Amino acid sequence: MAIWGKILGGTAGLMMGGPLGALLGGLAGHAYDRLKGEPGDENEPSLAKQTTFAIGVIVLSAKMAKADGTVTRDEVDAFKQIFHIPPDEIKNVGRVFDQARKDSRGFEPYAKQIARLFRENPAVLEELLGGLFHIATADGVSHPDEIDFLKKCSDIFGFDEATFQRMRVAHMGAAMDDPYTILGVNRDMSDKEIQKAWRDLVREHHPDTLVAQGMPEDFIEVATEKIATINAAYDEIAKQRGMT
Repeated sequence: MAIWGKILGGTAGLMMGGPLGALLGGLAGHAYDRLKGEPGDENEPSLAKQTTFAIGVIVLSAKMAKADGTVTRDEVDAFKQIFHIPPDEIKNVGRVFDQARKDSRGFEPYAKQIARLFRENPAVLEELLGGLFHIATADGVSHPDEIDFLKKCSDIFGFDEATFQRMRVAHMGAAMDDPYTILGVNRDMSDKEIQKAWRDLVREHHPDTLVAQGMPEDFIEVATEKIATINAAYDEIAKQRGMT
């Protein structure tokens, strides 16, 4: 990802500013100024949006780790899986993570800043939250404090209870136990209604659509996994109902 060298490479100059600027220094602050003042081309996402998304995952992951008090090797590996960070930038990413974890402020200012940026692109926010779920469950343990943290992030991002539960089911090992929850549909809906809900989710969460809205390309692996989960849920429902 091009942003690692351009943005994280400047973390040596950490300085006070906005919630992200305080962690990233002058370069991140400049990027934040751009995202406030320049809406950008919808067909060509700005570096500011991609940077904010990436740093958002780092910072919120650090805050989540602080919530349950531990950072496991599985969680670290899950983070590296989400972002294929060049070896020469891993140290810089670690510095941002550590700075966020030590920061005395809560996670809310960061989550609110990210929510404001992507308020018109809720599917991107859902992918970001999905990445946090991915990290939280990497060690096979769902700590209550992590679940509470994820729920609060979900609320700040503007998701309702049904959306949060849909994501929770999809990421916490009970996916095929309730495919209806994954699609956010009710069992009394018609086949056509369920099919429409499935198509809408696939369209909203297609990697190409998300990248166009500001999700970094390195996050595609997680987005692709989500599409696979959505499709598997639909296939299970179609099988149960004998849909063709």
